[in-house]
Amino acid sequence: MLLYEAPGSPYAQKIKIALREKAIPFDTETPASLGTGRTDDAFGLDNPRAEVPLLVDGATRIFDSTIILEYIEERWPDPPLLPRDPAARAAARMIEDVCDTQYEAVTWGIGEITTFGRAAGTLADTMRKAAARQTALLQDWLAARLGEASWFGGATFGWADAAVAPLLHRSVLTGFGPAPGSKLAAWYARLIERPSVATTFAEYAAAAARMPATIEAFRSGAKVRQYRDHRLEWMLKSGGIDIVLAGLRDGSIRFTWPNPG
Repeated sequence: MLLYEAPGSPYAQKIKIALREKAIPFDTETPASLGTGRTDDAFGLDNPRAEVPLLVDGATRIFDSTIILEYIEERWPDPPLLPRDPAARAAARMIEDVCDTQYEAVTWGIGEITTFGRAAGTLADTMRKAAARQTALLQDWLAARLGEASWFGGATFGWADAAVAPLLHRSVLTGFGPAPGSKLAAWYARLIERPSVATTFAEYAAAAARMPATIEAFRSGAKVRQYRDHRLEWMLKSGGIDIVLAGLRDGSIRFTWPNPG
């Protein structure tokens, strides 16, 4: 089984954590075309969105991290990541959806400012403050979902934990982590001790060493940043409309397939 991924992608990290929790062997590959929008290679032909992750299981090809997670749970039901109770299953899926959309957009937006230099000066300060407020609200919401439990699924690690893990980790790395001594901080401390998570985060850290080359690829135009759905919304509502307009003018941003023209 092959997982097309990028180690920094929270969507790919979620899938790798789930596969490792279930002890399912898999290989990984980062597509050479990732970030270009091209769909003329094996990765793009199976995934017209040209986004990671893409799971290849024999003749089966699956894109979209939620659909992949559902496939993994149905194909390898033991140990289960989803609880048995319908209400608890729905709660796990809602947590995943918030992480995949609103939370991912905030962490991605911080990267656009600090790593890719899309904003400077007063605008950068304004957008970072907006990101800090939004992150605090999201973490408060997650803490309420966690409550007094050890894991979001209750007594055992599960679906929602795998979904929250990459986003909270990214917040910690960028200085937007939960308050020390909080329940969410205690959850994070337990999280990073799990082998499935530790291995996945170590791969993320190793990939960070290659970040200068990645940044240069985007600055040179060899790769183009994708402003999709909630990411675009985050830019607009957080003061970055001029960033979007500038990116459209200079061709340094793109949208999701199908493309115009």
